[in-house]
Amino acid sequence: MNSTISSGRKPLILKSAETIKQSGSFKIADKLKDYMLLVKFNLSFMVVFSAVISYLLAPKVKVYDWRAIILLFVGGMLVTGSANAINQALEKQTDAMMKRTAGRPVASGRMTVTEAMSFAVICGLAGTLLLWHFNFLTALLSVFSLFFYAFIYTPLKKVSSAAVLAGAIPGAMPCLIGWAAGNDSLSAGGWILFALQFFWQFPHFWAIAWIAHKDYSAAGFKLLPSGDGQTKYSALQAVIYSLLLLPVGFMPYFNGMSGSVSLVIVLIANIFMIGQCVRLYREMTIQAARRVMFSSYIYLPVVLLALLIDKVAN
Repeated sequence: MNSTISSGRKPLILKSAETIKQSGSFKIADKLKDYMLLVKFNLSFMVVFSAVISYLLAPKVKVYDWRAIILLFVGGMLVTGSANAINQALEKQTDAMMKRTAGRPVASGRMTVTEAMSFAVICGLAGTLLLWHFNFLTALLSVFSLFFYAFIYTPLKKVSSAAVLAGAIPGAMPCLIGWAAGNDSLSAGGWILFALQFFWQFPHFWAIAWIAHKDYSAAGFKLLPSGDGQTKYSALQAVIYSLLLLPVGFMPYFNGMSGSVSLVIVLIANIFMIGQCVRLYREMTIQAARRVMFSSYIYLPVVLLALLIDKVAN
């Protein structure tokens, strides 16, 4: 024993304990990673970001209450994460068929459907209760959004390309949720923000569907406007919906929500989005679709932040 200590080697029993401890740490880390994938953390963060900005844009919100902001963020993340978890539980088979989603925890078999659904229920209830802190309307809108996304949009994806239209409703609901949390009602400003995010989703999601068309088709999803997939008609629809963002982009200014500086920024952002969609129509390539997708990722935070920074005090 003395020679073992003097030679600097640890006793075998200590090495075994360390190995077990490290193994346990890796398992915990892997499980946390799986839960992050289950709730689609990056997507959920983007969704909740629009809810928080909409809350801050509400006329009644004069001072930044960080407690309320954190409460809205956490509640929104829980509800959104719940919807995403249900989505993955219901789409276990189809996710397993697609390269881009086969590694998800439920699809890969690392997590059971029961575990995913149980986690979804807990998150959904906890998130709704947190959002009820603001008012009943905020909680009600969050429940409606969760239900619509998980149980209407999700199964509709295999039935019709109208699923994108259905999905755009809960996709834009965070704007109404945030507005209701800050304003205690659904006035014109909330609906303007809803419309902005609603129309934004079409070129955004169709670009993703264009890039992943083979995967989606193999799984039986019908997500592009044309039944034939990557066609001029599908690209034209992206152009049309990007054009619809133009009149909506003027509404925050004319409604007295924000000033002329944000109007110019939003107009430039809209023209940029239209240009990328037109390029997709002309080139008809995955590279052009990828440009639309990345442009849409930039568009939304730029527009929302511009509106918030240029908010008109009422």
